Amino acid sequence: MKRFLVGLFLLLALQSTQAQQKKWVPLFNGKDIKDWIVKIHHHDVGVNYGNTFRVEDGVIKVRYDQYDKFNEQYGHLYYKTPFSHYHLVVEYRFVDPWRKDAPSYTELNSGVMFHSQDPRTMPKEQDWPISIEMQFLAGLGDGKARPTGNMCSPGTNIVYKGKLDTRHCIDSDSKTYGKDEWVRAELIVLGDSLIQHIINGKVVLEYSKPQIGGDVANRYDPKQKIDGKILSSGFIALQSEGQPIDFRKVEIMDLTPAKAKRK
Repeated sequence: MKRFLVGLFLLLALQSTQAQQKKWVPLFNGKDIKDWIVKIHHHDVGVNYGNTFRVEDGVIKVRYDQYDKFNEQYGHLYYKTPFSHYHLVVEYRFVDPWRKDAPSYTELNSGVMFHSQDPRTMPKEQDWPISIEMQFLAGLGDGKARPTGNMCSPGTNIVYKGKLDTRHCIDSDSKTYGKDEWVRAELIVLGDSLIQHIINGKVVLEYSKPQIGGDVANRYDPKQKIDGKILSSGFIALQSEGQPIDFRKVEIMDLTPAKAKRK
């Protein structure tokens, strides 16, 4: 009951803040990705290998048609500045064809990273950024449930249901969506406290206290991985890991507390 009341209080405070501001700011301008930074595994920061991230028809497209082979070239497209308290909206859909030489788990799989390390601190051979991921999945057509809006944690941990949870991924309770459906994914991030994942208007996962720790991220600069360090801010990035995907909207609403803004 105590946890519920705290969550309710935070939501009411958030709704009040939103009512006062009501200002959505597009991170993607519909024309280009000049305000974004590319980092792809095996490549230096800023190298958009194979034109992986491109803008066509007002949409950010992740494509692999210029790849000879996938070769674990996991990529991330970072907005140029970090954020701490915010409401993020991303609309996405998966498209064909999946790279069959990518790992099998990447089929109809992508996501948005947040509270991420600065891409300019990542060595050329670091595969995943130290970050939290809101994972996007679609059904594989086998009739099995495959929720989207899950939490994954390369090089991080979170507090879930009041306890430190070191699992790499935690499923949300969203329904399963089809491959070609546009899905509206939202993140409410209040620094290092409340984090909520919302899919098509429904809260599907909630947790807190994101912090550095755990595995999955490899070949990072040791100075960047201070296990136990609480993450209250970081960069936002769209993911590429072998599955083509479209992003037609990326917008953010600043939820920074008024006192912090006055400093």
